[in-house]
Amino acid sequence: MSELFDGNTSWLVGYVIGVVIVLVVVALVVPILVLARKIGNEAQLIDDSLKKSVQNTAALNGLNATNTMAINVIEGLKRGRQRLGG
Repeated sequence: MSELFDGNTSWLVGYVIGVVIVLVVVALVVPILVLARKIGNEAQLIDDSLKKSVQNTAALNGLNATNTMAINVIEGLKRGRQRLGG
């Protein structure tokens, strides 16, 4: 056992420190990767939901034209009522 600590003590300490550093880095990176995967999955769900929202609200694009037509009809009805004396 004394041969292990003679000239190789610094090597052994270096290896132990290196292993500890690697384990700490892995312990920090793994939760980040897990969280990134969860965020990616949620982002896909959000994107799918937004695409459905675009499809579901596409009809609102013609709402201005519908409003304009409704206003024209109401104004026409008012003119007709006035001409009839009402």
